[in-house]
Amino acid sequence: MINGHGDDLYRYKHTILSNFSSNVYNHLDHQRLFERLNNRMGKVCNYPEPEPLSLEKAFADILHISKEEVCVTNGATESIYLIAQAFKGKKSAIWMPTFSEYADACLLHEHKVLPFYTLESLPLEAQLIWLCNPNNPTGEVRNIETLVGIIKEYPQKIFIIDQSYEMFTLQRILTSQEGVRLPNVILIHSLTKQYAIPGIRIGYATGNKALLQQIRIQRMPWSVNSLAIEAGFYAIEEQLSPTINIPLYLKEKERLEKALLATGIVEIWHSDTHFMLIRLRYGKASALKDYLANEHGILIRDASNFEGLDERFFRIATQTPEENDQLIKAIQRWISFI
Repeated sequence: MINGHGDDLYRYKHTILSNFSSNVYNHLDHQRLFERLNNRMGKVCNYPEPEPLSLEKAFADILHISKEEVCVTNGATESIYLIAQAFKGKKSAIWMPTFSEYADACLLHEHKVLPFYTLESLPLEAQLIWLCNPNNPTGEVRNIETLVGIIKEYPQKIFIIDQSYEMFTLQRILTSQEGVRLPNVILIHSLTKQYAIPGIRIGYATGNKALLQQIRIQRMPWSVNSLAIEAGFYAIEEQLSPTINIPLYLKEKERLEKALLATGIVEIWHSDTHFMLIRLRYGKASALKDYLANEHGILIRDASNFEGLDERFFRIATQTPEENDQLIKAIQRWISFI
């Protein structure tokens, strides 16, 4: 695991007032979740289920798939590492630029990692294909017809599709029901992102039951703790849909994007979700990041350590209109200094 992910508030002595650095919306109302967890704090005095089977069944019921087609994990990241472990020593192609943990997990478990940048350049020798949809850091959603077409074209390859940001786009993506009907697909899902609870590690994978069984046998006993299981049940009670108006949120993202472009200092990649990848026309992202954090209490994600990106790239996740306006003003201020 590399240093340099988002949400690195601990690096700064100054108080961070607005956090744009991780791909979560930081203003969800968590009061009901907090009350639920507080009322169940006594559970920490006992072991949780060795395997979170009750939560897997509950997810299966709401997703209308079988419980054998769900594997609950200690955050989506555990799913990534379990998959890499289950297929130790394989050849893995990773669609870049993307989340670094795919490559890190594969290298840890002795995969040969083959980066690629377009479907047309998909390495034919790869046995596993890793991609993020919507993609981190670009925000792009892959065309579903094209994606399903290539999955069916290569039935001998296993496609691992990380859909951690699936709730934050209006574009069509694979449902769990569709995914389990494709025998060579594993979908990864994240409650961390949906509910803005990165401190509670809870996620799950869905897919063909034979594939998931290979993953499940790698999972440590008690890897999902009692409070994370309770958070999972809370999400199910909420119908896996956090209380955020996605169309309105994405309109605010578009407003923020236009305001950033109006500064004349950035280029922005097309994004189908709430976060965006940005390249400075001049200056370094690390310098902008430190200036914003130290002078304005605003944290962004330096994206220069993504494979294929350089020192001018950064990423932000849209926040409230007021915070977004503050970010624009702070960037304009920085421009006047360089």
